[in-house]
Amino acid sequence: MRTFVHLLLLVCAVAVAVGAFGPLIGTIGAGDVRFEDLRAGFGSGLTLDQIGAQSVSFQTSLAVVIVGVAVAILIAALFGSRIIGWLGVVVGLVALGVLTWRLDQQFDHQLRSDYRDLLSGSWGLYLVGGGLVIALLSLLVPSERRS
Repeated sequence: MRTFVHLLLLVCAVAVAVGAFGPLIGTIGAGDVRFEDLRAGFGSGLTLDQIGAQSVSFQTSLAVVIVGVAVAILIAALFGSRIIGWLGVVVGLVALGVLTWRLDQQFDHQLRSDYRDLLSGSWGLYLVGGGLVIALLSLLVPSERRS
């Protein structure tokens, strides 16, 4: 890979890792979402504030997946492995997609009517999403030719 691609991937890995501990939507952070919530959906009686106030162990939270994605992108930046970079970006995008899908299933009307308020302080979502998109674009840059 080219040198600027390595640097961009390094910056993206740091941004995704920092964003894993910030708010994603409203008061919900990646550390507040359990794997069971992603698999089975959120409970019918929960509000967004209650989901954001859950005490979830780090080993069963979405933050583990996002930090793992950041580590994969970092390894791709350090060692030039496009396959690991692609794997990290795809897993990260799938994780954000599943979270969005599960939140949309339970809180469709609230998300559509209050999206300006819910996304106003979501710097974690901006860092994770922006880092993944820039990493995706960086991985699309062709490698240099060997002469």
